[in-house]
Amino acid sequence: MSSEATSSRLAAPRYFDRCVMALAAIAICMWFSLRIFDAQPGPTGSGQSAPAVLHQKPNGKTAQPDGEDWPQFLGLREDGVSTEVGLLETWPAGGPPLIWEKKVGTGYSAPSVRGNRLVLHHRIKNEDIVECLRADNGESLWTFRYPSDFTDPFGYNNGPRCTPLLTEDRCYTFGANGTLCCVELATGKQVWIRQTLRDFKVPDAFFGVGCTPILEGNLLITLVGGQPDSGVVAFDARTGKTVWQAVGKSTWNGVQTDEPGGERYKWTGEEMVASYSSPLAVTIHGRRHVLCLMRQGLVSLDPETGAENFKYWFRSRSHESVNAARPVVIGDKIFISAAYRTGSALLQVAQDGKSAEVLWRNPRNMLTHWSTAIHVDGYLYGFSGRHEREGQLRCLDLKTGKVVWASDGTDPVVGRVVFDQATGGFQDRQTGKPVPFPFYGRGSKIQTGNSFIVLGERGTLAKLTISSEGLKEQARTSYKQIHYPAWTAPVLSRKRLYLRCEDALICLDLSPAKTSQPNK
Repeated sequence: MSSEATSSRLAAPRYFDRCVMALAAIAICMWFSLRIFDAQPGPTGSGQSAPAVLHQKPNGKTAQPDGEDWPQFLGLREDGVSTEVGLLETWPAGGPPLIWEKKVGTGYSAPSVRGNRLVLHHRIKNEDIVECLRADNGESLWTFRYPSDFTDPFGYNNGPRCTPLLTEDRCYTFGANGTLCCVELATGKQVWIRQTLRDFKVPDAFFGVGCTPILEGNLLITLVGGQPDSGVVAFDARTGKTVWQAVGKSTWNGVQTDEPGGERYKWTGEEMVASYSSPLAVTIHGRRHVLCLMRQGLVSLDPETGAENFKYWFRSRSHESVNAARPVVIGDKIFISAAYRTGSALLQVAQDGKSAEVLWRNPRNMLTHWSTAIHVDGYLYGFSGRHEREGQLRCLDLKTGKVVWASDGTDPVVGRVVFDQATGGFQDRQTGKPVPFPFYGRGSKIQTGNSFIVLGERGTLAKLTISSEGLKEQARTSYKQIHYPAWTAPVLSRKRLYLRCEDALICLDLSPAKTSQPNK
């Protein structure tokens, strides 16, 4: 096997690639418009008209609506699933009412919510800003700032990628430049800070640091990506001191790969170790595991010591590739997926927790770029595709890995919308009014009861009925504040839905108590 290419290859921005991406976006619009225009008109449904956004003032009550916190990446249970009930069932034509909006700095990290405190990690000029807002009205309560000189080598934005982690009294953040810090949730006062790129031998990564830490007991477990064996580091959550470090040369050197000829991997010392997939702590067969989908593959670690339970090689044959979606655990089974022609696999953990059997692996069924799949009743639902034009929401049979259905999101509007050359958007072919982009692209989603709330990467917001029989869309809308690239997953807490793009954060009301009020 050839050695890893050095990170210096990625030092200069890919201006050519950025130009190609811009041209591709135009081509995508034309491609979908041709498909939609040529199709026969379908039945008229609700929720398709252009959104009319009403900026509502908060009601001033201090008591918070019933519901649950969303205090970390992918929510309370770290799987993108909310158990809140009593949400707005039927969306108005213009979408759920807008409560508040805020211009924010760059970044791809989602906000986190605990009680009436919302924390957003974003960047303005040369500073990373950890900012705490009132969740109900967007009022800023405090900010914590530190300098950042991170520059994305591919020309994407230079803001944070990791989601804040909130406890009862602490807030933990991980910046794109490797700054790991802990501040008081009530005040924003610094408790401790670590510069991981300085403290550990971390090679340059493609897009900076992008995997959110998790809290396991009193350990803050982080994919640092250091050489030779500090791919994963556990810090004392109270003090920031290093407790243990693991994964790297000792894990992957000499491991059987899936390259042609079955070559074994030869460690060079220049490898990127960390990926963009956040770790996950779970209990399987009574044993606690920290599952880390590293750049080279999946590793299970003992959370107390960092000792390895088992590993599984799972990476693209392309050097310029990443693993970004989080593992999904279903009982004693683990689903992993990645783009870059990697596909997905389902593993079954042995009773003793020291090995895992491959139940199936498929290079084409689900190629998840970054949005973690969700399991519901024997089926996996996730977005597949490396590029926007390839983006599809797919349903897989968990037992077989076979694709049950796939949709780019245009199914509900085929024949009803046309491309508007004047604006570069789409409009209703009968009324001429603007409508949301008809396709999801590489979208994100969360689950509420028997529904998915989907955010497409060009700002299309949709509510779907979860079904293994096909795409069943209940409503579709968009908001002018949320535009491409909208790559951050929705956040739901206490009947409020938070959406973020590169420069805006909005809060929508999913409380049924407001359904009688017009949304103008």
